[in-house]
Amino acid sequence: MALPAYASPLEKLWHYTYLVICALIFLFLISPILIIMPLSFNAEPYFTFTEKMMALDPEGYSLRWYDSLLTFGMQAPDAPRDAAWWGDFWRNAQWMQVTKNSIIIGFFSTLLATVLGTLAALGLSRPEMPFRRAIMAVLISPMIVPIIITATGLFFFYSKTGLANSYPGIILAHATLGIPFVIITVTATLVGFDQSLSRAAASLGANPRTTFFKVIMPLILPGVISGALFAFVTSFDEVVVVLFVADHSQQTIPRQMWNGIREQISPAILAVATILVVISIALLTTVELLRRRSDRLRGISAR
Repeated sequence: MALPAYASPLEKLWHYTYLVICALIFLFLISPILIIMPLSFNAEPYFTFTEKMMALDPEGYSLRWYDSLLTFGMQAPDAPRDAAWWGDFWRNAQWMQVTKNSIIIGFFSTLLATVLGTLAALGLSRPEMPFRRAIMAVLISPMIVPIIITATGLFFFYSKTGLANSYPGIILAHATLGIPFVIITVTATLVGFDQSLSRAAASLGANPRTTFFKVIMPLILPGVISGALFAFVTSFDEVVVVLFVADHSQQTIPRQMWNGIREQISPAILAVATILVVISIALLTTVELLRRRSDRLRGISAR
């Protein structure tokens, strides 16, 4: 918010002091990311800045760890990089396999979480819904309860139902973690929804199905997509639940990073972390753009 022209000197001093404090807090929060990203280009197998890196010597920087992400696990990593090499990479590279698993699990868990979370948000947004607060508390509890408790409960439940060490079990577990984000995001979108539009559609002869897909869904779509993106990021970054309910062959990117930290300390993990940070920034940027679009559709000025 801009400082008004009539502000007193004390108000101006507090305004700029407040901006400095916010900038320092922001720098403190992103400092781990600022450290990880340049270290992923280290030419040496260290987790510290070398003398050449500190001197900005080009020889101290390298893409070797990004290249190792491609070649790790391949049968012929040193072969010419032709179609056969890329086929080997697609079939055998370890990081490629865990990326496939993460994308497949993330896609289906996001789809399930988005459908169930949107339906729940639509029901909870209606004033005649009984016990709304209690139901909301139960549905968003996976976001509040420590993840280790949720993972332990899922482990014992899956052991009895046969879902342990299966892809459907992992997808259901990740959907459970993603549903609260969809509910909160869609519910926030429905707060500014004009319910008279639904009544107007009904008065013109539209059935509930047509009203939902032609009137309600286009207006809340930015919130639904935002919730889906949050659910996908939650699934893509989850490691604790996977450690409890997945088989050793069902590796995801976070679990592979966890194994790499335990078994061998390699800056390749920093390269993966940098890529994930870039993906997260892109998704969060998309969420912000969708939020602004949703505000414009509801007649709220963007800030």
